[in-house]
Parts: sequence; structure tokens; C-alpha cells
Amino acid sequence: MTKVLVSVFNNLYTDQRIEKICETLHNNGFSVELIGSSWDGLPTINRPYPHYRIPLKSKRLKWAYVEFNLKLYAYLKKKKSENCIFVANDLDTILPNYFLSKRFKIPLIYDSHEIFTEMPSLNNKWTKKIWQLVEKITVPNIKYMMCANDSYAEWYEKKYAINKPVVVRNLPKRITNVKEENEDSSTKIILYQGAINPSRGLDKVIPAMKLIDNAALWIVGTGPKLEEYQGLSESLKLTEKIKFLGKLSPEKLREITPKASVGISIEENNGWSYYYSLPNKISDYIQSGVPVVCSNFPEMKKIINRFAVGEFIENHSEIELSNKINKVLALGKNYYKPALENASKELCWENEQPNLLALYNQVVQETFN
Repeated sequence: MTKVLVSVFNNLYTDQRIEKICETLHNNGFSVELIGSSWDGLPTINRPYPHYRIPLKSKRLKWAYVEFNLKLYAYLKKKKSENCIFVANDLDTILPNYFLSKRFKIPLIYDSHEIFTEMPSLNNKWTKKIWQLVEKITVPNIKYMMCANDSYAEWYEKKYAINKPVVVRNLPKRITNVKEENEDSSTKIILYQGAINPSRGLDKVIPAMKLIDNAALWIVGTGPKLEEYQGLSESLKLTEKIKFLGKLSPEKLREITPKASVGISIEENNGWSYYYSLPNKISDYIQSGVPVVCSNFPEMKKIINRFAVGEFIENHSEIELSNKINKVLALGKNYYKPALENASKELCWENEQPNLLALYNQVVQETFN
């Protein structure tokens, strides 16, 4: 049985991509161990395979990365075995996996959920050059790589003159029994789910709520901009129309999402990572029968143009945001229902699993047979 050691920096609680990948591998005969960290707490999780979260003492993120990588190196070295595959998720786990892979000739799969060096959070920071150097050293020398969408894969292919990475989109499992929610209520729900980070468009949609009647904005998640955006809603006297629900478990989130009348994914273009993104919340909305308002970016626009499940915005002005959200609210969920059902059949994890398993089986065939 092939052992797979999967590394990710986060605390595993809300990382649905990692959970789906590990479950698929576990169900298809691989011996999986998932390794995360204690960053942002240690909420209880239950998985059918072993998992371990590296304890971190560092309180600042940049030092937490250093501490995590040193401890991850030691842990991977201890846990490696024959017929073993290392899996590094994003650039913040790559160095220990890369060096041990080279030292012990263990195959490494790099899973790039985003373009890490192009994240808005790194803009105008000296640490960006360090991450760019890490990427330049490692990515061209890794044989097996996968990305979360075609645009990401093409960016890496062009940037580093490598073979195009395998594409495994971060889509949810198919939901066939969505609970019908009554839209007769006078107050419709506009839902945002995800990190409360810069460049997510939340500081633009909060003021736009002044122009949207009979609706409430529910923001699910947490992040460095939480207090600022709570203060913004208070200063605009919009606290009755805007509800911050905090971080929810994937199970609780799946209960909340179908209640929405529209889901938003309105990232701003402050780096290639966001511009080329296909946020998993878009397919989460679709699986729950919720139409979408999203940014006019390549991967998101493809979904709207192909399936007609909502609207995309041309800019982040209050007028544009309110017009597109109001349009979807006025048409109603029943208008979009046939398109959403059609899209949900294709945009699901079950259709991504063959690409994932083909890559892992390729690694096994080329390494261990």
C-alpha cells in the first residue's frame, strides 16, 4: 500500500479541498496521513485517516512559517517510508517536502491551490521576494504538480517553461437533495463565505447595501479585516442589514448556504492569483441552488457565460454591485433553478476525482513498479 504524507500549513478545520483529496485517496487504497498546524487554534476534527497538527509557539505569521517548516522537516523525515509520496499544499509547505524528496528520492506532488506569490496579502512586502525565490528554486524542478484551475496551470506552464500541471478543481461534492428554501420572506439573504481578507470586495459591497432594499448581507468567515469591516458597517449605520456569522464548520455552512437568495464572490484584481481564481464558494453556491454574482475574471466569467447561473460585475462601484445583486434578487431563485441544476451536475467533486487518481496512479507506476 502506498503511503501518502499530505502537508498543509492550516489547522485542517475548514480546508475542504484537502479533506476531499485525502478522503478520495483513502477510499481508493492509499494510506493517507494529513499534517497541518495549530495556527488559528485546534478545533476538533474527525477523519477516517490519521492526522497530526504541528504545535506552534510563534504568534506572528512570518515566524510561524519558519517554525512550521523546521518542525515539518523533522516530522516528515521521521514518518517517511518505502512506497511513500510527499504532497506539499501551496508554497508555505514546499521546502521541507522538496529537500527531503531530493535527499531520499521520494516522489513529491506539489498542489498549488493558488498562485502564492501573486496573493494580494504579499503586495508591497519584502517577504514577497523570498517567496518568489522559493518558487523559482522549487517549481521548475518538481516533476508532479497539480493546480486548482486551468488558468493557474497555464500561468505556471508559461512562467517556468514546465509541462502544464494537472488540473483538479476545488469543487464540492454533488448535492442531490437540496432543501428548498421559501423565498416569500420580505428579507432576502445575500451570502458571502470565505476569508475576510483584503481585496475580497467586502468593503465595496457593505456600502452598496444602502442601495439594496429588503435584503441582509450574511458574511461567513473570519480574517484580518473582520474588525475593520464591522466598524465600516457600524459607521454607515448598516448593522441591521449586515450580519457577521464568524467561522463555521463545513457541515454548518452547508446548512446556511441554501437559505441565501444570492451568493457573492467579488474578488478584486490585485494580483494574478485573484484574477485567475475560481473560488470554491461559487460552486458551493451552485450545489446549494443559489445563483451567483461574481467578478468579471476569466474562470468566474466562464461559469456565468456557460451555465447562466447569475451575473458578473464590470467594476466594484456601489451602483454596479447593487444593480447586479438587485437583478438576481428580482428574478429570484426559481428563475435560475434549471441552470443551477444543470451546472451542479458538472461542477462537482465526483467529476474531478478521475484527474486526481490518474496523477497519483502515474506516480505509483513511474516510481514503485
